[in-house]
Amino acid sequence: MSNSRDSLKILVVEDQHDVATNIIKFLEGELHTVDYASNGLQAVELALEEYFDLIILDLNLPGLDGIDVCKQIREKADRHIPILMLTARDSLDDKVDGFTVGADDYLTKPFALQELGIRCIALSRRHLVQSNHKLTMGELTIDRQSKRVYREKQEIELHSKGYAILLCLAEAFPKVVSRSQLCFKLWGDEPTESDAIRSHIYQLRSALDKPFSYSMIKTLHGVGFVLDVKNDDE
Repeated sequence: MSNSRDSLKILVVEDQHDVATNIIKFLEGELHTVDYASNGLQAVELALEEYFDLIILDLNLPGLDGIDVCKQIREKADRHIPILMLTARDSLDDKVDGFTVGADDYLTKPFALQELGIRCIALSRRHLVQSNHKLTMGELTIDRQSKRVYREKQEIELHSKGYAILLCLAEAFPKVVSRSQLCFKLWGDEPTESDAIRSHIYQLRSALDKPFSYSMIKTLHGVGFVLDVKNDDE
């Protein structure tokens, strides 16, 4: 049985009721919390609305199949959700298709439920290691545990709102974050002054960008904000 530290919130996407029932019963017996979607559209909706540690995704779904579901989640979700793809197919092309759109692991039917459970734990642990409290992007490093920010190994002093904005942009990278998304991140549903976000962005730029050779925070007028990350070879 799983250790409580490994208890996960898992979304199972499977159109075959008997298969889904067996998977869910096993995972709940391992002390995981499980949600269920029987089709691709429902899976995408749940993945974007709820927080899941892992998605178990069947490839052969009616309508919107597993490849399209995985692709949409990767394009629309604001964080990386580990995806374990299930399929009755075992060809190399199918596996390549799955990994190309962002699947993290692959399990071919029929499979032992114990192996599925082990894969889930291993995948979630691997993701935690990869997304550790240190987030490094080019010359920028954000330590989410200490809430310290470094650029070119120099510590950048930020107020709490500036740090929250930068973290939001970094976790969403390379996607654009809209002004309304930032406002919700900072203040939730509480009303704010129209110039408040502009003031915080200005202060963040003054600390993060002005002392350096280029600006990392870019404004896409009418769209939102995005980080500009240059690699070492650029």
